[in-house]
Amino acid sequence: MEKVMQKYLDKAEVLIEALPYIQRFNRKIIVVKYGGSAMVDEELKARVIQDVTLLKLVGFKPIIVHGGGKEISKWVGKVGMEPQFINGLRVTDAETMELAEMVLGKVNKSLVQLVEQLGVRAIGISGKDGGLLKVDKKLADGEDIGFVGDVKEVNADIIYDLLEKDFLPIIAPIGLDDDYNTYNINADDAACAIAKAINAEKLAFLTDIEGVYKDPKDPSTLISELNVSDGKKLMEEGYIGGGMLPKIQNCIDAIENGVSRVHILDGRIPHCLLLEIFTNKGIGTAIKNDVEERYYYGE
Repeated sequence: MEKVMQKYLDKAEVLIEALPYIQRFNRKIIVVKYGGSAMVDEELKARVIQDVTLLKLVGFKPIIVHGGGKEISKWVGKVGMEPQFINGLRVTDAETMELAEMVLGKVNKSLVQLVEQLGVRAIGISGKDGGLLKVDKKLADGEDIGFVGDVKEVNADIIYDLLEKDFLPIIAPIGLDDDYNTYNINADDAACAIAKAINAEKLAFLTDIEGVYKDPKDPSTLISELNVSDGKKLMEEGYIGGGMLPKIQNCIDAIENGVSRVHILDGRIPHCLLLEIFTNKGIGTAIKNDVEERYYYGE
């Protein structure tokens, strides 16, 4: 009997630990960039959607911006095309763009379906809808990589309208240029641009790494909280490289443009979003501006 009672008390403790965070972020906007393995593994996918739905039901205003790189590569292979990358960016010719849009549309609606099953109203759109994402052509170190866009403008009104009507927006990273050509957008870039445009309280990246390491080869060097100036220093000193470099640059850019806090989380850990946002310790790397105090409660 005591064991059973303790189990319930432990549950109550968890809820009490979450309370100050629920109070602090009530009615605040959080942008979740959803990608990596957590999109491929059906069980993880369901848990991520549970997390985001729970955030919505306890008073947050979440927005999902999703990628689909692995799925696009799968379909490019299925139709007998070779995926091509320059400086880590997918070369997107007209044929690949057509395929990417089709795949991202499929991913988008599957996420809408999962949210709806949990009793929350979701609307899936792409950056084409209502001119949400306007882009310029992106070059990779001066090289043309086809229909890959850099976001130059976000029509935030669409997102505000959806949030106002109590919908959970799910956004596919596709945009239009001034001539109304379709462009694929890196999902990290799209999430950052959206978070900046709507002054999000939080931007969370679900990735395939545990967070930011001072030494990527040494798991004990995980940095749980990083301010902007330290992040810049780590980049200058060469501690951050490869695929993490543009991600950290995006994080810093978001914070310098009004986003309060950015989280880099391992999407392979079940319920990583809830653990990071609602517990005193957190599990990933939180990036903040230089003047903001740490804000966790308890020890």
